[in-house]
Amino acid sequence: MIAANQYNLIITIVNRGYSEQVMKAAELGGATGGTIVLARGVGNHEVENFLGISIQPEKEIILILTPRETKQQIMKSICQKCGFCTEARGMSFALPVDDALGFPITALEEQLNQEQSRKTGS
Repeated sequence: MIAANQYNLIITIVNRGYSEQVMKAAELGGATGGTIVLARGVGNHEVENFLGISIQPEKEIILILTPRETKQQIMKSICQKCGFCTEARGMSFALPVDDALGFPITALEEQLNQEQSRKTGS
């Protein structure tokens, strides 16, 4: 298990076909990987007409688990390359991760330890 709030889950939703661009941007921001999930958006047709935006129902959701310290840089990089004002129509948000089980967390813990060592100079 990981310690509370050491990690964040960045969730990015983009139009279908843009997940690879999101991953490239995330890697530039410091991400080491992610998971892509295909999705279908549902919404109110009246809202689409009111906002004057064509909303594509096919979406991709990109999930990136990252140490808390790298979250902001990754999100900025994604927003610059695939934000809402681009064709990707991307939006990102992050949630704190309290616990995680069932996958090898060693690499993430090692990355966090290295970053802490660099900050303290040890």
